[in-house]
Amino acid sequence: MLDPKTTKYTFVDTCFGTHHLQFDANDRLWTSGGGQVLGWLDMKIFDQTGDAAKAQGWTPFILDTNGNGRRDVYVEPNQPVDPSKDKRITGGFYAVMPSPADGSIWGSVRVFPGAVMRVVPGPNPSETALAEIYNVPLPGFGIRGADIDKQGVVWASLASGHLASFDRRRCKGPLNGPKATGDHCPEGWAFYPYPGPGFQGIGENSAESSYYSWVDQHNTFGLGEDVPMSTGNLNNGLIAFKDGKMIRLTVPYPMGFYAKGFDGRIDDPRAGWKGRGLWSSSGDRAPWLMENGKGSKPLAVHFQLRPHPLAK
Repeated sequence: MLDPKTTKYTFVDTCFGTHHLQFDANDRLWTSGGGQVLGWLDMKIFDQTGDAAKAQGWTPFILDTNGNGRRDVYVEPNQPVDPSKDKRITGGFYAVMPSPADGSIWGSVRVFPGAVMRVVPGPNPSETALAEIYNVPLPGFGIRGADIDKQGVVWASLASGHLASFDRRRCKGPLNGPKATGDHCPEGWAFYPYPGPGFQGIGENSAESSYYSWVDQHNTFGLGEDVPMSTGNLNNGLIAFKDGKMIRLTVPYPMGFYAKGFDGRIDDPRAGWKGRGLWSSSGDRAPWLMENGKGSKPLAVHFQLRPHPLAK
């Protein structure tokens, strides 16, 4: 943690691995990268006590396969489902996203063809958290980055060339019980091909294999609230999905724009389009492959949406 006023770094040792991270509405920092567990750091406790051990915790992923609505004795991942018990599963989070809709914690799971997982922490997450998992059906596969909108719909980048959405509200069958182990809600998924050419002979598709998606919950860019956006690395820019249409935000120069992630910021809500925008890095691990060639350095790129091309 960096204090920008003092430029002092504070290091927090965790008993779980970390990768991506997101705060929820209660200042609890949830992390991915924990493998078989989901970890968090409660910043309220950490700020009050300075005790990293007291402020952190983790939980395994437990499915409510006996369907009684609470966490019980469970079987292990290599054991068959027992209708009288719950079941622990593996496959940790890659992306992590607290839902503004109900406080649940969602994550993308990078197994093939991929999945999203929902965790309801409960009053004592280490002992009460319950998980749900929803596998990606064809034609989608290869999930990686994902984010969630204010309605609780997950939006994800897929290596199959799709932006995918998963809406739990569309599920028709039981969301727990012995059959709720991943393949029980294909109707919750929808797939939208990214722009660009695809491969012949496999139907409608795109060669674009976006790395990460992000949802503009607060209209920081100007296209509206809850607009999902993705890194469009083979399109030299970012890709927004608005009213059923893909909108390319292309960086014409230098060619080779390559974002691993991005975020939005409103600097001045009274300044119109000039006071808001997206910020992204560009360069990845080999910036010299960009148009500038040898000696190129990674860039910070600011995207802003003018009301018309000549707006000043």
